[in-house]
Amino acid sequence: MAYALEIKDIHKTFNKGTINEKVALDGVNLQLNEGDFVTIIGGNGAGKSTTLNAIAGVWPVDYGSIIIGGTDVTALPEHKRAKFLGRVFQDPMTGTAATMSIDENMALAARRGKRRTLKWGVTKAEREYYKEKLRELDLGLEDRLTSKVGLLSGGQRQAVTLLMASLQKPELLLLDEHTAALDPKTAAKVLELSDKIIEENHLTAMMVTHNMKDAIAHGNRLIMMHEGRVIYDVSGEEKKHLRVSDLLAKFEEVSGGEFANDRMMLG
Repeated sequence: MAYALEIKDIHKTFNKGTINEKVALDGVNLQLNEGDFVTIIGGNGAGKSTTLNAIAGVWPVDYGSIIIGGTDVTALPEHKRAKFLGRVFQDPMTGTAATMSIDENMALAARRGKRRTLKWGVTKAEREYYKEKLRELDLGLEDRLTSKVGLLSGGQRQAVTLLMASLQKPELLLLDEHTAALDPKTAAKVLELSDKIIEENHLTAMMVTHNMKDAIAHGNRLIMMHEGRVIYDVSGEEKKHLRVSDLLAKFEEVSGGEFANDRMMLG
């Protein structure tokens, strides 16, 4: 059986041979089964977002391989991997076209990778479908289909981006600190929506977060990274019973140092 995602021994060093040389990934190995929802935590520079960028093909890895749903994508450029992936970024402005309406943004996402024709326009049937999907978000956006996305709040934009990322049921959904720019109440709402969308669409997902409580509360598996490597991987019952203090202890045990990032603990 093919894994939903298989990462084999990936390495990435930035600015190689210069004074700014930085080993970002130092032999990362990871297998995700279909339907896994993995949260990834670690201090600044641990390699969390770098791992997601490697999967998405933002730049090539130095060596190692990345296989999504049985397809080796290691040599594919970013735009060719897009059909396998849904992505939501930290910045609510990133995942949408601000000057286009909600329904146009959704149509773009729904048609991604399909043959484009000259006939552009959102059909009545499409509009009804988007309305239904937006209604499920419970943010009142179903009545604002023609509103420009740039007029929405950060939380509303992230909710729309989540919806867009899941419209085509990607092989893998990548959430890169997608609630970090939101206030706590809005962040909680967007996380709740993330859980719902992942569960209802039976998606395989990876979520990078700085917040240990969120990492414990969401998903069926938790990974901790440090200095470009996976240092802890826990799932199932063991994950359910984790506490923040356990994670801090684990980090100190493996890294030999205190967890220096207050933002992660406070959340």
